[in-house]
Amino acid sequence: MTKYESMLIARQDLGQSQVNDIVATLSEAIKKEGGEVVNVDNWGLKSLAYRIKKNRKGYYVVLNISAPAQAIFEYERLARLNEDIIRFMTVKVDEFASSQQEDTVAEEAN
Repeated sequence: MTKYESMLIARQDLGQSQVNDIVATLSEAIKKEGGEVVNVDNWGLKSLAYRIKKNRKGYYVVLNISAPAQAIFEYERLARLNEDIIRFMTVKVDEFASSQQEDTVAEEAN
């Protein structure tokens, strides 16, 4: 399956549990289409470089996804419809960033 990395920014006035619910909903949509969310990296509440939809801060979440293209289309459709997500971006990657870092650390140890 093709590998994707997606970052989303949720509104600042949400709680952490609400952000987790959004991620769970999007993950379910990917699973229904035959994909898998390999890793979820929650960066927490961070300041934005500039205002986005009147928000100065946002909850950053990075998802590593292994899925067919149809699953990504459904994921992005749901992200566009969700008013709590102020920005998202999905890119196709050859390998996930965290696995590359672990390989580098393992090679340095040898």
